[in-house]
Amino acid sequence: MARVLFVNGGAEGHINPTLGVVQELVRRGEEVVYFTSEQFRERIEAVGATVHTYDGVKFFKAFLSGEPNHLLSRVSGLLRTAEIVIPSVLTQTANERFDYIIHDSMFGCGRLLAQILNLPAINSCTSFAFQKSSFDKMLENFSRRAPAEVNETIQQDFLQMVSAVQKAYGVEVSSAYDVFCNPAPMTIVYTSKRFQPGGESFDDTYKFVGPSVVSRAMGDTDMPDLDVDNVIYISLGTVFNRAIDFYKLCFAAFADTKYKVVLSVGRQTQMEELGDIPDNFIVRNYVPQLEVLQRAKLFITHGGMNSTSEGLYYGVPLMVLPQNADQPIVARRVANIGAGVHLDAQALTPEYLRENAESVLADSSIHSVCREIGDSFRAAGGYERAVDEIFAYTRSLGVTG
Repeated sequence: MARVLFVNGGAEGHINPTLGVVQELVRRGEEVVYFTSEQFRERIEAVGATVHTYDGVKFFKAFLSGEPNHLLSRVSGLLRTAEIVIPSVLTQTANERFDYIIHDSMFGCGRLLAQILNLPAINSCTSFAFQKSSFDKMLENFSRRAPAEVNETIQQDFLQMVSAVQKAYGVEVSSAYDVFCNPAPMTIVYTSKRFQPGGESFDDTYKFVGPSVVSRAMGDTDMPDLDVDNVIYISLGTVFNRAIDFYKLCFAAFADTKYKVVLSVGRQTQMEELGDIPDNFIVRNYVPQLEVLQRAKLFITHGGMNSTSEGLYYGVPLMVLPQNADQPIVARRVANIGAGVHLDAQALTPEYLRENAESVLADSSIHSVCREIGDSFRAAGGYERAVDEIFAYTRSLGVTG
């Protein structure tokens, strides 16, 4: 039995894909110590890991500091989280031995911790994977859109943060790519090569295992009665989901239609804020998404990688209304491969939403692509394949626990 240090951020889309992997690692005899924010303790303990936490509020405050619409500023934000994550991990694991580390590809200072602790590292990538060349091109595009003085300020801030982190922890930070993507000798990617943009260009150190789909029902939620046809599921995810006007627009689009609409509005929305709810709507703060998707004919989503993957896993066509982060990239990919449509936020009206829904539902080519992507996800192997690859890698290093 080996001891595994797992370090992640406190975000649903980064946590949920790892639950099956942790559960399978534990089932095969590994001992997993998992660092994240407190809100995910119960969920991770349920799959067999020991949970330690850091201050999630301070973590995201550090990450979101700086210029909100510049990629390099977000990179500097990730370096700022080192002040929260690294001391917490080092203090809470003092005198403990670990055989290897699995770290998130973005959150958690994984590459830095792997250097500090001198541990073999595995990267857990819950979004699309980036090679350095494509990341550098994206960074250049952000810089091109910003004024020269803004770029200069952000660049100096980044260099100061790099210098401070290197001095504080004796680590090497060679590029913004190192910080944002946390490259490691092996990367587990929770999608298929078919869905990954440029999937065939990645070498064998990237293991495309498909979505890690495990049930994760929370609290006192229950499955709505969906023993009907024409189910539409609408969710803007679990973070940036306070969107009262959009939810009311959905009411106007689908009220008194043949559709049964399940609307998940998140914990930040109070039901009384929504006004009158149409009879053909089921509105909840949270629903068991995997179970609902197995009955849905259409998924209107924010385009988080986790939600998008789960929809496609079950062959559900998508209408994507991206909010932030990597969601515009996911929305473009969905549209480009023909698995759904990328909604224009500026064009949103009830008529626009309903017409797009009816068009997608009637398009057999979209349904065919969604089934193909779902097949590619299942064929990739999921969390069992991920653990097979982890064990093959650690055995190659002589790690036996």
